[in-house]
Amino acid sequence: MNTGLKNKKVLVTGSTKGIGFQTALKFAEEGAEVVIHGRKDDAVHNAIKEIKSKLPESKLGGSSADLATEEGIQKLIKEIPYVDVLINNAGYFEPKPFFEITREDWKKMYETNVLSGAELTQHYLKGMLERDSGRIIFVSSESALNIPAEMVHYGMSKTAQLSISRGSAEIAKGSRVTVNSVLPGPTLSEGVEEFIESLAKAHGKSNEEMAKDFIRENRPSSLVQRFAKPEEIANVIVFLASELASMIHGASVRADGGVYKSI
Repeated sequence: MNTGLKNKKVLVTGSTKGIGFQTALKFAEEGAEVVIHGRKDDAVHNAIKEIKSKLPESKLGGSSADLATEEGIQKLIKEIPYVDVLINNAGYFEPKPFFEITREDWKKMYETNVLSGAELTQHYLKGMLERDSGRIIFVSSESALNIPAEMVHYGMSKTAQLSISRGSAEIAKGSRVTVNSVLPGPTLSEGVEEFIESLAKAHGKSNEEMAKDFIRENRPSSLVQRFAKPEEIANVIVFLASELASMIHGASVRADGGVYKSI
């Protein structure tokens, strides 16, 4: 099946590791021109080098910027003035008891996870509408709907992404531009693996045992009863960005393994 992504210019924010990296890799496999983004030059360089080692003919670019700041957003926009596909993946999670979340914690979470994608969408959507072609995808989370008690501020940020995504889709009404969100469930990205490893050490268990216990105890509604692999989420993202998904617009596509109990 032809995804129609060959030679499309794709920006994947937060793509030096985890879901973002696997997404960038899969876009490169489809022949897209992929811009790797991260906060640090070394991380961007290493990600490009790794993809090149797998796909020597891939077309890759890079940009380093802290998207939690206005300066970083404007730097990225100046370096990459237009794209055909924008994947708003930059963000972070942080387990923290609710009563210990500070004002700075709320602010950092909002600026990093929400405002980065909001401002980039404002910029790139305008050009896409002028060209009457494009894809924007927010990498949200099932935590947007199933707010986790252990990180309420993270859940807040992911819910906010859904609002921006749906509102932007309304603005693109009647065009050939689509805006959607993907809602992954628990995924074994590097940060999550480190979190599970710390729990395993604290409880005297193996990482595998701890991962199973975490899903059973903290996400009991999961139907797959396991963590997703980053590449499994990347598959969904790349499909949504393809020509094959032209009728999916304004949607929140769940890739959560059935964690959220809804039909």
